[in-house]
Amino acid sequence: MGVYMLEVVVENKSAAKDPEGETIMRELMHRNGFETVRKVRTGKYLRIEVEAENKEKAREIVFKMCNDLRIFNPVIHVCSIREADV
Repeated sequence: MGVYMLEVVVENKSAAKDPEGETIMRELMHRNGFETVRKVRTGKYLRIEVEAENKEKAREIVFKMCNDLRIFNPVIHVCSIREADV
């Protein structure tokens, strides 16, 4: 058994609107002189430490957890899981 640190990033699918990202771009960036910014997408970031037999099993555990607990909605979100830099 080992302990693995994983990063989970949940983003809206590219076809889905992102009003929060649009607001950040328009109200913060453009209004403060960063007009060259063309697009902002928001999401969720989780850093999860999990005990598992190996890193593949750790990824399976985290992916199952994210699905079972509805941390993301596969209809509108993309979920990526990778090893975190320590």
